[in-house]
Amino acid sequence: MKIVIPGGTGQVGTVLRRALTAAGHQVVVISRSGGVRWDGVTLGGWAKEIDGADVVVNLAGRSVSCRYTAENLRQMMRSRVDSARVVGEAIAKADDPPRVWLQMSTATIYAHRFDAPNDEETGVLGGREPDVPGYWAYSVEIAKRWEAELAEAVTPHTRKVALRTAMVMSPDRGGVFDYLSWLTRAGLGGPVAGGRQYVSWIHDEDFVRAVEFLVRQPVEGAVNLASPHPLPQRDLMRGLRSAWGVPAGLPATRWMAEVGAFALRTDTELLLKSRRVVPGRLQGAGFEFHFPNWRKAAQNLVERRR
Repeated sequence: MKIVIPGGTGQVGTVLRRALTAAGHQVVVISRSGGVRWDGVTLGGWAKEIDGADVVVNLAGRSVSCRYTAENLRQMMRSRVDSARVVGEAIAKADDPPRVWLQMSTATIYAHRFDAPNDEETGVLGGREPDVPGYWAYSVEIAKRWEAELAEAVTPHTRKVALRTAMVMSPDRGGVFDYLSWLTRAGLGGPVAGGRQYVSWIHDEDFVRAVEFLVRQPVEGAVNLASPHPLPQRDLMRGLRSAWGVPAGLPATRWMAEVGAFALRTDTELLLKSRRVVPGRLQGAGFEFHFPNWRKAAQNLVERRR
């Protein structure tokens, strides 16, 4: 197949491009920094790559690994909404439109909760929840607007799927697994703010397999791309310490996490929000995970990193 990946130069795009190319597909990356160039806002010559393609996987959007200042949050919103809109315009104008449009979304769309998992049917979408920072609601609004652009695009010949993706764990440099492994090996991989908050994750191999599965299966709408077994942050770090052979990790209070996030130019929402997300529609359609449990996944990722 010819598969076009707008925004395919980041960590997730690299994982996907590498696997799809190895599988024999023609992969075209559209990006501001490499491959076919675009600005993520306006139609241009890049759109001819979509005309005649089999699949579009739009991953474009400003990285969330930053300080959540007002300006950075606005850039996150604009980059996601604008890129989804213009990809929809390119598909709508194509003489030979792709049969599938997979649009990146995020598990952050769900509420911060501990009591029950969020699937696509019964999950609670986030908003202005009590006892959490107000700007977390803006992150949820970004996700909702992102998906709204996909839903509103007039592409009658193209099936559309919103990928509500959890943290993609891969051994590549610069990703979330790399960051968590650095903390673990430095002796800092303990619970943060008690560690009760749930972490939703997906192994990179299962992420790629899920994308390939959704290309083939007649599934539409929102789909959670996450392991069926999210777990509390303290248990996630315990499993990672075991995989690295690190006996202990120092715990961190909320204010310590704030200081650390400031030093690393990132935000504590990534550490503190409880994302308890499960793949109801994916498993309901028959998808089987190779790495459903964190302990096995962590061991595999550590071995590949070494």
